[in-house]
Amino acid sequence: MSFDTIDFTIDAGIARLTLNRPDKLNSFTVAMHREIQQALAQLQADASVRVLLLTGAGRAFCAGQDLGDRAVSPGGAAVDLGESVERYYAPLVRALRALPLPVVCAVNGVAAGAGANLALACDLVIARRSASFLQPFCKLGLLPDTGGTYFLPRLVGTARAMGLAMLGDKLGAQQAADWGLIWKCVDDEAFDAEIEALLAHLAQAPTLGLARTKQAIHASAANTLDAQLDHERDGMRELGFSADYREGVDAFLAKRAPQFKGR
Repeated sequence: MSFDTIDFTIDAGIARLTLNRPDKLNSFTVAMHREIQQALAQLQADASVRVLLLTGAGRAFCAGQDLGDRAVSPGGAAVDLGESVERYYAPLVRALRALPLPVVCAVNGVAAGAGANLALACDLVIARRSASFLQPFCKLGLLPDTGGTYFLPRLVGTARAMGLAMLGDKLGAQQAADWGLIWKCVDDEAFDAEIEALLAHLAQAPTLGLARTKQAIHASAANTLDAQLDHERDGMRELGFSADYREGVDAFLAKRAPQFKGR
């Protein structure tokens, strides 16, 4: 399947989805949303995939919504932004969170607006030291969407979330890592090698166990301790019968490297 606004490949258990509108800083259009939906549907149907990489082409990760694609003409009818969230942004966040495999976001440049919050919807976010994060919604009279009002306070706390959302200041990658907004900040010259090493590792990891770990951590935000303990019990029961657990134990006892199959 060929695409116009994204690149999408699957090889050796690694799916790579690259936002590919570099001349527009990979900003979102309806066409891009539809192509991402198609790519994710293709990914979900391929049991060989063990990890997804999400990144951007060129000097930006994603500058958010392409305002020209949802322009409000002077004196014209208002645009229903709620429809955009309901039809495109919210389903995208839900799809990434529901994927039963790790989603790595490689932030190669500026991540602004919906682009920043798209990154935060992923499981492991690694950014170039020269990259930055920006919540510019306040400068347009809007509120952070694409899960921004959910992710920000949970990752950095209410005070910092309020500052980022209400002031719209740029946050450098190192400070984002120091605040716990992302997993890691990597020097630009080491960035590509760091990403490839991580993908290679995750493509050989026990995918089912990682999927259940992802689900459990996400569920904890809404659970009581008792409910979370029950969730852990149920997950451990399932994983204890998995082929990967048996392989992990056999490899440990035999003092050899495990050969996980992701099931």
